[in-house]
Amino acid sequence: MQLNFAASHSVLISVPDASVPIQHYLRQPQRLVYALTDRSRVERLAADCFRLTMRPREFLTMSFQPVVDLKVWAEPNGTVHLRSVGCEIRGIEYINNRFDLNLEGKLYPLPANGPAQLMGKGDVRVSVELPPLFWMTPQPILEAAGQRILQGIFLTFKQRLGHQLVEDYLKWAGTSQPTAMDPIQSLSANPSTF
Repeated sequence: MQLNFAASHSVLISVPDASVPIQHYLRQPQRLVYALTDRSRVERLAADCFRLTMRPREFLTMSFQPVVDLKVWAEPNGTVHLRSVGCEIRGIEYINNRFDLNLEGKLYPLPANGPAQLMGKGDVRVSVELPPLFWMTPQPILEAAGQRILQGIFLTFKQRLGHQLVEDYLKWAGTSQPTAMDPIQSLSANPSTF
């Protein structure tokens, strides 16, 4: 049984003022990767390619661990791009051989007269063939479980971006001011299953 999932999210992050503009920080795109997940789960494969080993996930009765290879690059204006270039599902060999993930995202500074803001957009598409064990399970239940996994991953990324990235930027810029505001504003959470 073949299932396809897709999810898109946008996020707006407010960035406190610092001595160095956020655009300079974003020209080091590896910092974005380390903000997305715990450093112990990131392996640098090349100058612009990183392997992210995510926390184990549950899908109905199965436990598995997604691993995604990301290419990351920055434009001179500070726009950072992410694109998946490989993936693996550890723990379930059947699914690993029948799994495809496409992730694209970007984070860029918005022109502003006040405090800096970053706009983030991400799209993910997953295609997976489930083992015969699940063929009798109603498709809406399988689709709902898959969407919950995607939404959970996006939510984790959004929270880490809004807090870890801002904290790392302030440290990098030599500013250690506390942020009283919640820097993250969710603009959309538009999951769709097809």
